[in-house]
Amino acid sequence: MSHLSKPSQLKTASNPLPPSSERARASYSTSSQATSHSLNDLPSKRTFRLRDTPAKELLCLEWSKPPRNFLLIKKDCSDATTDALLDFTRHVSSTYPDVNIVVEPRVSAGIGEERLGRHFTLPEKNHSHLQYQDKVDLVVTFGGDGTILHAASLFATSSHVPPILSFSMGTLGFLSEWKFSEYKRAIREVYMSGAASERHAVIEREASNDLDGPNDYTGWSSVRGKSMGPGRGARVLVRQRLKIGVFDANGNRLSSNGGFSDDMYAMNEVIIHRGRDPHLAIVNVYVGGRFLTEAVADGMIVSTPTGSTAYSLSSGGSIVHPLVPSLLLTPICPRSLSFRPLVLPSTTPITLKLSDKNRGREVDVSIDGIGRTQGIGVGTEVRVSAEEITTDRGTFTGGIPCIMRTISAGADGDDGWVGGLNGLLKFNYPFGEEK
Repeated sequence: MSHLSKPSQLKTASNPLPPSSERARASYSTSSQATSHSLNDLPSKRTFRLRDTPAKELLCLEWSKPPRNFLLIKKDCSDATTDALLDFTRHVSSTYPDVNIVVEPRVSAGIGEERLGRHFTLPEKNHSHLQYQDKVDLVVTFGGDGTILHAASLFATSSHVPPILSFSMGTLGFLSEWKFSEYKRAIREVYMSGAASERHAVIEREASNDLDGPNDYTGWSSVRGKSMGPGRGARVLVRQRLKIGVFDANGNRLSSNGGFSDDMYAMNEVIIHRGRDPHLAIVNVYVGGRFLTEAVADGMIVSTPTGSTAYSLSSGGSIVHPLVPSLLLTPICPRSLSFRPLVLPSTTPITLKLSDKNRGREVDVSIDGIGRTQGIGVGTEVRVSAEEITTDRGTFTGGIPCIMRTISAGADGDDGWVGGLNGLLKFNYPFGEEK
């Protein structure tokens, strides 16, 4: 993603601006009435920009106006994450009164309206998670890596993903940056990103003669005094995704009735696996349009650098830093010991085609751990490429913006990945040695 690190280059999300004035900022969100409302009643999502920082590897988040629709996602069957979500909701409702809390229907039903308070969720009938894509400004997760993957899956058909703020409350938490005890600091950094100090805002308005620009202080007037000033916004790591298409033997894209959409995006990986079939899968592998090999194995994994510490790692794949633009091709239990995992440029597409030599006539396909409703048959191709992260006249598209925990407020740099290798994965941990 070297094209994202050009000095002074601004990136702007292509979210449509809300048509109304600030007076139309969902006044219903300030009510304390404990009722559930339809997601359709919410205003449209806000725009945001990502600009370069001196550290280069991380970007700085800037909202055009204060974010107002927060989607909260929690780990299932966990009292700790339920309590954390409720604490977070109470703090946000009292400190940032214009924010609307959004939860999934199962969370709304499980916690109950009386405990959760006023919130928004998908309508009971004819609902689809696609509706989140037009409404949500910020996603907040309470759980581990699986919770983050679930959050990302809600935007698996969209090229525009809202920023994700993750609190580590799961089993591993390699992707989660923040401890829940830091939630007040975390949400302040995210919410105030784009709000300059009052003095700086006046200077900006006088210089630009624009009262509705990204540093318009009046938008944050309800939380006056909390601004961190220019250059101290939340830091963002943009994680690249896979772009996946599935095609039949005739080259026709499989319909959604078969469990595949026109294009799917994956944060971690796409996997083809023999499933319950006793026979090994035989897969023809093409790299950059050229035939590479005929793989005989339990399955194949194509993963992102973010996914390099997941299933790919368990299958013997390399560990790749999330800022390295690349694709990983990893076999699952190959019959040949000479089939080594590969790391390829992100510009190189990969095609996995089920050979007609297969004794089992169908294999399973999963994207970020979610199995498709139907497998794929002989001759079917899974075409995988890296999602392109681009700017078009200041419009930022592609990838997953993840809010990173800085060493101190406003600090640059990313040590979370190295800390995760040492603390969670026990990288190069000596045998028989205790610390």
